[in-house]
Amino acid sequence: MPLPPSGNTPWPPPQLEIPLADMDMWQAWYAGDTAHLAAVYGGVAAYTRNPVAREYFDVDRRRLAGDGELRTFWGQDPAPGQTAAKLHVPIAADIAEMSANLLWADVPQVTVDVDSTDKATARSTTAQIGRYLDDRGHAKMREAAEMTAGLSNVFLRCVWDTTLRPRPWTDVLPASAVVPEWRWGVLAAATVWRELAPLKEGGEVWRLLEYHTPGVIEYGVYQGGQDKIGMRRELADHPDTEELAKRTDSQGRQATGITRLLITHLPNVLPNRIWDGVPNTAPLGRSDFAGVEPVMDALDEAWTSWMRDIRLGKSRVVLPQSMLDTDGPGTGGSFDLDKELLVAFNMLDEGSKDSITELQFKIRVEEHEATCKALRRQILSSAGYSAQSFGEEGSVAVTATEVAARKEESLTTRGTKILYQRPALLDHLTTMMMVDVRHCGAKGVDPAAELTATWPQAVQPDQEATARALSLLDSAGAISTFMKVKMREPSWDDTEIAVEVRRIREDKQAAMAAGDPYNTGGAEPGLPNDEDDADSDGTEAGADEGLGEAEDEEEGGGSRGLAAA
Repeated sequence: MPLPPSGNTPWPPPQLEIPLADMDMWQAWYAGDTAHLAAVYGGVAAYTRNPVAREYFDVDRRRLAGDGELRTFWGQDPAPGQTAAKLHVPIAADIAEMSANLLWADVPQVTVDVDSTDKATARSTTAQIGRYLDDRGHAKMREAAEMTAGLSNVFLRCVWDTTLRPRPWTDVLPASAVVPEWRWGVLAAATVWRELAPLKEGGEVWRLLEYHTPGVIEYGVYQGGQDKIGMRRELADHPDTEELAKRTDSQGRQATGITRLLITHLPNVLPNRIWDGVPNTAPLGRSDFAGVEPVMDALDEAWTSWMRDIRLGKSRVVLPQSMLDTDGPGTGGSFDLDKELLVAFNMLDEGSKDSITELQFKIRVEEHEATCKALRRQILSSAGYSAQSFGEEGSVAVTATEVAARKEESLTTRGTKILYQRPALLDHLTTMMMVDVRHCGAKGVDPAAELTATWPQAVQPDQEATARALSLLDSAGAISTFMKVKMREPSWDDTEIAVEVRRIREDKQAAMAAGDPYNTGGAEPGLPNDEDDADSDGTEAGADEGLGEAEDEEEGGGSRGLAAA
């Protein structure tokens, strides 16, 4: 949609009410903010009295059958007169962090298809892409992956400012800050918005909206209320947008100089099961927390109950009032829950008025531990991760094969997410190349080149197991030096492997003390040299092997004896 007209237009748009409500709930779990969790689930009276906040809570009730309210641990107010003692286990943040680490612990290898451009340009383009994915770019993509896992999707915006950096870089936008427009499931336009600093005391809200279409950005500043867009103002009316007024036309438009959107959509995984039937939400991603919120709520309740048992299990002594000193007649009595000696009731039994009673509640450690472990495993499994990924099976050294088997569920989820990460990354890099050439003066970069991204292995092969396999294959004569190096270093390309093979052959030739009885030039018997696939007389190396042996056998086998020596 274009920029909204001035007036009482609701903002954010009503069609995003349900997705934004769910994202607000996932944000509370992701951030681990107990006040936000209590607010989302209606636990704080002040929150539920707030009309804007109550709107989110009412949306959450759409999942309830009938008129009853969903019972949640975080939706309950503390008992009157009792201090709030609810604890939160940050398993949602752990899941989002693990997802980002699985995807972006290492930088994927992005290469240029040599069939789409010449070799020299392909090399220079690949080198420039490596600069986009330097430490800053790598960190930004990891940040985007973590936010995507928790909040279902994010948007990547290409920005540039040659006074700050010599090339464009990535800006990560949360989904709550973007109003997308889809065409056949593809992002066709987007409105990016944020709140500006208020200019005076009161309830006014200033917002900056950017409407992105291919080739053009239209800016608009609005002065309104909490849920209304209000009146559109000039860009120069707010100090935070004065700079925009200098580089836009009279209608607030700025040409980008490229034929693509500067914004790329990055979903977590699809489809989103909970927004079925909600218009224009099909392309949005699905959070790792979707559907497991009640189980995370139960884990917090079990953990809080465990800590409550520990508090109640503190040793205390109950003794008669007569055994304690008082401040005088008529003084009131009070006690501290953490005191080791508590004032007892006035005993009715005369025989027990001078007795001392020990008070010790049972701490149900095993029951709580088993419950928390079961809930934790269910949360991880429902989110698509193996318990081994979170250290559930200990830290005993195992082989790479065993690690892969234990982490199979996590690795499967990683492979699924790469299906969505790869096209978004390549689209974003193509946009960055266009901006780099057009606005940053990049040379030797071909934005039209076809790109390919390959993610490194999540579990590195066990070097000892690889060495044993290579030794067995070499003993059987079933592997070449080229394939040995390739198995040892799967991430190397053919050029790097060829260089290593040449070094190995040179080392063998230098270490050969008694000449070269096989006439291989340092290569393995039966393999051609790198520079020459045939002998100088045109005969292929090793072609006469066996012929001389047959003749020598007739003469007494002298040659075979030399070979044995």
